[in-house]
Amino acid sequence: QVQLVESGGGSVQAGGSRRLSCVASAYMHAPYCWGWFRQAPGKEREGVALIDSASGTIHADSVKGRFTISKDNVLQTLYLQMNSLQPEDTAIYYCAVRYGSCSGGFEAVFAYRGQGTQVTVSS
Repeated sequence: QVQLVESGGGSVQAGGSRRLSCVASAYMHAPYCWGWFRQAPGKEREGVALIDSASGTIHADSVKGRFTISKDNVLQTLYLQMNSLQPEDTAIYYCAVRYGSCSGGFEAVFAYRGQGTQVTVSS
């Protein structure tokens, strides 16, 4: 069982930056796929970025060049650095993890997820 706790959300103006963190309660043995997702009101869940246990990454087209996923294996913490934020990035962001590779992409089933943290971008 892995518990995930996100932090770092808040309000920011368009063009600003924010860094989200997600701490895992237990050590995760490789291989695993850890990622960020977001959901805006009235919209479907959207995959944002994934990172595997070997630090290979996948970023959604909508955030490429603006967002960067990374992790600290010692701290068992996942990060999402968000730059050049736009109002359309407003959503609840949550992290999720699954054991196995990231080959299934954002559509794979992620067994564990956090409660999420709200990010609001104003114009």
